[in-house]
Amino acid sequence: MNVTETLSQGLKREFQVVLNAADLKTRLDDSLQDLQGKAKINGFRPGKVPVAHLRRLYGRSVMSDVLQNAVNEANQKIVADNNLKLAFEPQIRFPENKDEIEAAMEAKGDLAFTVALEVLPKIELADISDVSLTKPVAEVPDADVDAALLRMASGNRTYSPKGEKAKAESGDRLIISYVGTIDGNAFEGGTGEGIPLDLGSGQFIPGFEEQLEGAKQGETRTIKVTFPENYGAAHLAGQAAEFVVTVTEVQGPDAVKIDDELAKAFGMESLDALRAAVSEQIGRDFQAQSRRKLKKGLLDALDGKYTFELPPTLVEQEFNSVWSQVEADMKAANKTFADEDTTEDAARADYRKIAERRVRLGLVLAEIGEQAKVQISDDEVTQALIERARQFPGQEKQVWEFYRKNPQALAEIRAPIFEEKVVDHLLGQVKVEDQTVSRETLYADDEAEETAEAKPKKAAAKKAKKAEASEKADDASA
Repeated sequence: MNVTETLSQGLKREFQVVLNAADLKTRLDDSLQDLQGKAKINGFRPGKVPVAHLRRLYGRSVMSDVLQNAVNEANQKIVADNNLKLAFEPQIRFPENKDEIEAAMEAKGDLAFTVALEVLPKIELADISDVSLTKPVAEVPDADVDAALLRMASGNRTYSPKGEKAKAESGDRLIISYVGTIDGNAFEGGTGEGIPLDLGSGQFIPGFEEQLEGAKQGETRTIKVTFPENYGAAHLAGQAAEFVVTVTEVQGPDAVKIDDELAKAFGMESLDALRAAVSEQIGRDFQAQSRRKLKKGLLDALDGKYTFELPPTLVEQEFNSVWSQVEADMKAANKTFADEDTTEDAARADYRKIAERRVRLGLVLAEIGEQAKVQISDDEVTQALIERARQFPGQEKQVWEFYRKNPQALAEIRAPIFEEKVVDHLLGQVKVEDQTVSRETLYADDEAEETAEAKPKKAAAKKAKKAEASEKADDASA
């Protein structure tokens, strides 16, 4: 085969490959000879089927494989000969003239095709010895532990009947039965019996709980509500419905008790043990937040040290991923960019900067990890996979099998492990100073700061970003 480079522009490369007819014929003949020794066809002894007969039966199929193998071989040759690192799989463009293709399929004419590549940039690692970072560290306040215990106790509180004449009020628990209809017809999921409902909890659709305030035991009310436009069940979204609700019992909340009995309800021997466990968990949360801010500072510093051309397709894919989440968040909030005093074009520009940052940092971290020979053990991947499976109670086996059978999905498990190990490697090369801060400072939103994270300047973009980008903006290599 003959390979000629026809384009070298930025990170784009194109090569013309010519497979001459004689080479194609030789490859086809060799493949048919190999098939002859394996083919089992009625009327012929094994290994004795004439090649001409095989050509008539399987010639086009075999030639298709020959051409595919030749294309793969050409791709490998181009990458190896030019020492390229690909951003994506090569794109192959065959001739539009069908006669050329047919001639090649018959090994009677040359086949010329184009291989278009997008390569990764060459990255010279920057010196980071001058980087100084501040790691915020916060002690766990007793007030936070007390507040957590109060939430636990409130969520674990008991209720007692208030009596037949008592009127339900916010904070009470009702035991209800109901039948829901839309246009007079019952619908799936619209019927329930003996259902506990805490007034003021917002657990039912908007307007439902408010219409039960003041109800008494044994009372039946007709509740009229409209399902939200973004309701999870699409066939109910936006639909007006009526519920005939019967209040079986009105219960009032008992006093909240933070004592040893509460601790035992959570599997602890005593209140002191529960308090210690809560304090420890809050401490772990503080450490995770401290790590996030330290990592963000490191990535900000890295981002300021690197400027290079980015593979456009990588950026476009990352942007599309981010933007699809933005659109979903805006739709869920029933908001438009105009509602938030911005425009779609302005938001797109901001999110494209985020996409570019992610791609740039991902490439930098990958290069640093490669040069530092950062390795991920099978045990580390297995442990991460176990943790992922635990997030889906009752489906652990299915989750485990899904990742084990899908290399691309498993790569999503490996990527954050690799990134964190590279970050640890880098933190060992820079100056890190602990700074004691309050809990409020540790969790303070840094939207007001001008950072390389390129946070959207408009309120809508800020809000939409939180679900996808705030936690993932620094997951650059994922």
